Amino acid sequence: MATIATMPTAVGMSTADDTLKAKTKDGSVISGGHLVAKALKAEGVDTIFTLCGGHIIDIYDGCLDEGIRIVDVRHEQVAAHAADGYARQTGKLGCVVTTAGPGCTNAVTGVATAFRSESPVLHIGGQSALSQWKMQGLQDLPHVDMMKPITKFASTVMSTERIADMVSMAARECFAGAYGPSYLEIPRDVLDREIPNERAVLPKPGHYRASVRSIGDPADIERLADILVNAERPAILFGQQVWAARGQDEAIALIRGLDIPGYFNGASRGLLPPGDPHHFDRTRTLAFSKADVVVIIGTPFDFRMGYGKRINVPTLVQIDQGYNMVGKNRDIDLGIAGDPGAVCKAVLEACSGRIKNDKRQARQQWMKMLAEQEEVAYQKVLPLLKSDQSPIHPYRVAYELNEFLGEDTIYIGDGGDVVTISAQAVRPRGPGQWMDPGALGSLGVGTGFALAAKLANPNKEVLCYYGDGAFSMTAFDMESCDRFNAPYLAVIGNNSAMNQIRYGQIAKYGEQRGNVGNKLGDVEFSKFAHMLGNHGEEVREASEIQPALRRAREAIARTGRSAVVNIWVDPNEYAPGTKNQTMYK
Repeated sequence: MATIATMPTAVGMSTADDTLKAKTKDGSVISGGHLVAKALKAEGVDTIFTLCGGHIIDIYDGCLDEGIRIVDVRHEQVAAHAADGYARQTGKLGCVVTTAGPGCTNAVTGVATAFRSESPVLHIGGQSALSQWKMQGLQDLPHVDMMKPITKFASTVMSTERIADMVSMAARECFAGAYGPSYLEIPRDVLDREIPNERAVLPKPGHYRASVRSIGDPADIERLADILVNAERPAILFGQQVWAARGQDEAIALIRGLDIPGYFNGASRGLLPPGDPHHFDRTRTLAFSKADVVVIIGTPFDFRMGYGKRINVPTLVQIDQGYNMVGKNRDIDLGIAGDPGAVCKAVLEACSGRIKNDKRQARQQWMKMLAEQEEVAYQKVLPLLKSDQSPIHPYRVAYELNEFLGEDTIYIGDGGDVVTISAQAVRPRGPGQWMDPGALGSLGVGTGFALAAKLANPNKEVLCYYGDGAFSMTAFDMESCDRFNAPYLAVIGNNSAMNQIRYGQIAKYGEQRGNVGNKLGDVEFSKFAHMLGNHGEEVREASEIQPALRRAREAIARTGRSAVVNIWVDPNEYAPGTKNQTMYK
């Protein structure tokens, strides 16, 4: 059997070993789809998420030969969200494969979500044959033009010989600077064509990547060390990049080593367990107004951060993987473009042994004051968290969910107000155990995320808390989860409305017009579960939440299938941010 040969002038390419030999009819030729699969395997991809189409089936054939798991779902949006979720959970490249036309457009929301969430996802899409270029072939659309604004890289693959090289190129872009998605369109004749092995070029695994663990300018590391050594009231906010780049150990070592209160958003929630003396989450506004130094690591100054305008401190430092995000939307005192974990480690080393006792004592008093205010804030919200009102208060659901979580439960939020409220109480117990849509605010991420989380972590429990509007968008792929032995617990906060929008609409136009376009019908989603042959319950009293959750957990363990707990919540209760319309400020 002939091997895939090296292109003599290609930098970083090499002759493949026996594991990369072409497996085709006689071993002398290889098809484009098989080249895709080999290139994906070289990138560390072990799973693709897809919905079938005639343009892409040769990729499936190649994946079967390469041992790449093929997970097919009922809607391409779910496939794209699952690829995003798989990347978040594994730290590796996620991959979604769709057919041309509507296959691509259905995946757009998932790819856009990955784009705003800085998640490394490779989207491979089909296209009409090059021989039918501009002839209006089946499902022909300008996919590359459509995908360019929501990806870091988008291109057509113009020849079979370039397939593996282009996959490598697109994957490389996914991890350049801040992570993000790439898109490759492969015309059908390019994908189906067979070429001699000696003309097929495949990068050798592990031989074509630069290190991305940069610390930026070492002089700036020293500057930041000087700032932190002399600070009495420092605070650090860790964002999604810290977990995405797997820098959590260095991040935690930094705040523990320097006695700095840590705040966490997005995927960094759960880096420290609840109750850890360096874990803070209810006093961020206070800290960001009273601190002498605030360090923002791995999250942009976007709407979730009030575009940075809500931070009013003498010294503001920003650390980000993307140079283009440092200092964007507001001025800063020091900016470092680098890997979050590498920068945290370098700063801690530069601070070693330099903090004087008076500074250490001052920041311990600072943490004590913040801890006291954390308790004050908790006591203030506690009556809502333990409310026995009927209809059920959404804060009570959030409290019960937090009480229910196990040490290994991955919590996923998919919805508007009910999920926003859950963030007031739900405290994941470990790193990577919080997933949310991110800055795009997409509804419908939950089912794909749940599928990916369970496939990536088969021994962990997966719980997705949906709003009823979000659940109805992608719920049919619960069947896909069960089909691939990835059962999860779906909990629905059901207020029969799109409440996050409804509040502002009522406030602006009054009750009569405020309920237009945002009220949904009452649906007993337990019956949906029963239709799939799964466990399902309706909960209408607060005291029944915990028993219903436990029964659902037991049913999943017993049957190996998903379960649904539909909790009816008060439609006239809203999250504080919704009342203040902070998302628009």
